[in-house]
Amino acid sequence: MTEYTGIDETATQATGGRVTGLRAGAVNNRQLAIYDKRIEIMQKAKDGWLEIWNAERYSCQQAPLDLSDRDQSQIWRFELRLGQKQLRGRFEMHTWQDLRDTLGDAYNDALGRLRYCIPTNDSNRARWPVHELWRLFEDTIGNDLSAHCCGVQPDQVIYANRTAKMRELDRQLLGLFVSRAAVSDVAPADFYDFMERHIDALQRYSEEHPKTLEERLQKASGRYRWT
Repeated sequence: MTEYTGIDETATQATGGRVTGLRAGAVNNRQLAIYDKRIEIMQKAKDGWLEIWNAERYSCQQAPLDLSDRDQSQIWRFELRLGQKQLRGRFEMHTWQDLRDTLGDAYNDALGRLRYCIPTNDSNRARWPVHELWRLFEDTIGNDLSAHCCGVQPDQVIYANRTAKMRELDRQLLGLFVSRAAVSDVAPADFYDFMERHIDALQRYSEEHPKTLEERLQKASGRYRWT
């Protein structure tokens, strides 16, 4: 059975009356999947997973899992998946180095937008308490990916770079206007009026240019990459 609770965004997987999985989000953007890993390894004979889990339990001085006892061997797998819209779009990851540098930031951002909660009678879901398993999931990601964080989001870097370039170009424009005013013997008191009057001349030169303004803007835009 599959129960859709959103517009192609959320699905609940169930066997009989028992929920065995949950999927929320879009695969090409940001998606959380929670499912019964115990059922999967039993159905598909993936005994290698049992060896991995029991080795970890042995190192923690815990008894091995007995899959015949569901209550004592329940394994829920949490997968937080980031698709192209996140990796290449929002976080500008285009190389393996980009991935190593900012993967932790991307996952921390996703964790701030998704939660697995305990339902209550409160109609405001924002006030529902976070499930203990989700806190463990957050802690695991935070610890394992801490080395892959730069602490700055790509849009912040882009904004800073664009702002710096605009200031640089404004200073260049001012320098050109000062030089143009000096050639025209403009007095200091008349400088700002001269700048304002010169806009008409610049517009005329632009209209007389052999290439359209759209072509020139497109070419100029291609010179800059803001990441």
